[in-house]
Amino acid sequence: MSITDVLSADDIAAALQECQDPDTFEPQKFFQTSGLSKMSANQVKDVFRFIDNDQSGYLDEEELKFFLQKFESGARELTESETKSLMAAADNDGDGKIGAEEFQEMVHS
Repeated sequence: MSITDVLSADDIAAALQECQDPDTFEPQKFFQTSGLSKMSANQVKDVFRFIDNDQSGYLDEEELKFFLQKFESGARELTESETKSLMAAADNDGDGKIGAEEFQEMVHS
């Protein structure tokens, strides 16, 4: 699966443009611009599986660091503060990782 199978390359490019500078990544803005927030719950979970590098069923901080690169290989890494902020926004049960349900809830919040 390629991310552009489910999201428009132009929308992804626009979303990445908005957060190209360090510490400018805003999850909700990214989800809206990329089109992710308009997708069904099942489609969002498909994207989650694409982002989940080790297919563990969870995203940890190391995987989140490379979040933008899953949308475009040349994109920057998230900063430590952006990674922690993204984790805090989605990790509803406080286990230090984001499951598919938590990710989908964050995208649609």
